[in-house]
Amino acid sequence: MAKKAAKRREWSKQEVQQLKQLTRDKTPARSIGRKLGRSEGAVRQKAWAEGISFNTRGSRAKRVK
Repeated sequence: MAKKAAKRREWSKQEVQQLKQLTRDKTPARSIGRKLGRSEGAVRQKAWAEGISFNTRGSRAKRVK
C-alpha cells in the first residue's frame, strides 16, 4: 500500500501564537504537535523559523578552574 502524500498547510497567526505560548510553558514539541494537529517535525521547523527555542536547560554559571 502506498504512503499518503503529505498535505502542507499554512500556519495561521493563531497557531503561531499558540506555539509561542506552549514553548514558554515548556511543553514538549511532540505534545504541541498533537494539540495543533501537526507533526513534531513541523512544529520544530516552524519554531526554528520563528526563532523560538525548545531549549529547556537553564543557563548555568560557568565553573572557574
